[in-house]
Amino acid sequence: MNQFFIRLNYLNIFAALKIGRLAFKVLKKDLKNIAIQGVSGSFHEEATRKSFNNQAIEFEFCDTFEQVFLNVKEKNYLGLVAIENSLAGSILPNYGSIQSHGLNIIGETYCEIEQNLMVLPSTSLEDVQEIWSHPMALSQCQSFLNQYPNIKSVEKEDTAKSARIIKQKKLKNTAAIASHTAAEIYGLKIIKRKVQDHKKNFTRFLILSKNKTAISTPNKATLCFSVANQTGSLAKTLTFLAENEMNLTKIQSHPIIGRQWEYFFYIDLLFDSHKKYRYVIANLNNYVSDLNILGAYKNEINI
Repeated sequence: MNQFFIRLNYLNIFAALKIGRLAFKVLKKDLKNIAIQGVSGSFHEEATRKSFNNQAIEFEFCDTFEQVFLNVKEKNYLGLVAIENSLAGSILPNYGSIQSHGLNIIGETYCEIEQNLMVLPSTSLEDVQEIWSHPMALSQCQSFLNQYPNIKSVEKEDTAKSARIIKQKKLKNTAAIASHTAAEIYGLKIIKRKVQDHKKNFTRFLILSKNKTAISTPNKATLCFSVANQTGSLAKTLTFLAENEMNLTKIQSHPIIGRQWEYFFYIDLLFDSHKKYRYVIANLNNYVSDLNILGAYKNEINI
């Protein structure tokens, strides 16, 4: 009888281990590896959690945008990068990197950005000699910074990482501009809230993939092209888009490296008819050169 129960226990343990391994495989399969610029508490992390709500995420925290692009390209991770801010404008190099690495935009998300000035618990504003943050964050807070000409603004690679370093090194004369989440994570005290120039401050983020998998029923696209340096060439292109009911919501130019005074144009299009969008893509080469579809995806103006 004892041998029977011993054997039964072994079978139960074996079954439990087998179920555990199966559960781990399922969890691993459902886990999304997503590369972002910054550390825990960054706005990129907040935007990712908003976009992938209730999904299991394994973050790959990167110091630079270039590292994000390489993780997407070489490890087949998803990536999420900021592309423009309602106060500071576009991050133009990211357009070029998406193009040069051959990545695909599969989605977008918009997040309200609240910048906060934070310090060690024992530090007051009078003690602050330097304010650290990402260049885009500093540019969003320029009016606030101008009020303190004796405090030096120092550009760093990340908002949340600035907060983390201040905590780790106990920098009593240094403040960071970052999210309230970063203040909570790293145990800093917020001494000034919402220091951005305008209270309505939003950043648009793009979701990137290595794969060119088509998104079902897209209604937005990001394209890149160049046009001949001839009178009316760009105007004719835009007229063609308008005649086919493409709503041009953004246009941005950027110099083409190695081709003096020639430019790539990056545009965003909104459309109701996917059939008309396919017609435009099939015929756009009649008006432009170097056409590159960076992505067709769902519009997410939901702020």
